[in-house]
Amino acid sequence: MNFQDAVKNVLSNYATFGGRARRAEYWWWVLFMLLGNIAFGILDGAIFGRAMMGHMQGNGPLTAVFSVLMLLPGLAVAARRLHDTDRSGWWLLLAFVPVIGVVVLLWWACTRGTQGPNRFGADPINDPLATA
Repeated sequence: MNFQDAVKNVLSNYATFGGRARRAEYWWWVLFMLLGNIAFGILDGAIFGRAMMGHMQGNGPLTAVFSVLMLLPGLAVAARRLHDTDRSGWWLLLAFVPVIGVVVLLWWACTRGTQGPNRFGADPINDPLATA
């Protein structure tokens, strides 16, 4: 799965929390979000000026709108990624546990999913990281 396919797949499954997502799909989405936030941050700075963007005052309005629009598909792909490792999407709540929760979720996002079908569905195909 390449960058464009991953982003299209996540956006076409905008609020689909069922099924599974392989590592490639999840990490391409993370890259898309990073690049989108950088791009909209630059646009915010250019359109609304440096005064808004300076001194850790938070995101500008364009970045905030982008982040809000992408929140639901981001949560959905993260839940599907957990499903690929045979864990419930409810484990995303672990992110509220300081430090340790995020580290555990990061570890699970990096690990290979279960091979073959699991309780969340069939094994996604065409994962370039499947041999890793």
